[in-house]
Amino acid sequence: MKFQAKINVMPQQEILDPQGKAVGLGLKQMGMENVTGVRIGKHITMEVEAESKEAAAKQVEQACQKLLANLIMEQYSYEILS
Repeated sequence: MKFQAKINVMPQQEILDPQGKAVGLGLKQMGMENVTGVRIGKHITMEVEAESKEAAAKQVEQACQKLLANLIMEQYSYEILS
């Protein structure tokens, strides 16, 4: 059975985000003074062939921990869709 995984990887809250800071400043310069707290991350989608949703989640968890996220600096969340 094929499942689709939607994964979000973001910098840890404690870590500075220079890209987010630059975009936030750019938006302010464009007159968008009400925009704050901009953080830049990654959105990853992939298809996983697995016997069940739980098995697909295990594969996605493993991929996030071993390759997709730097656990020292980033946090991740994901959703598995059938």
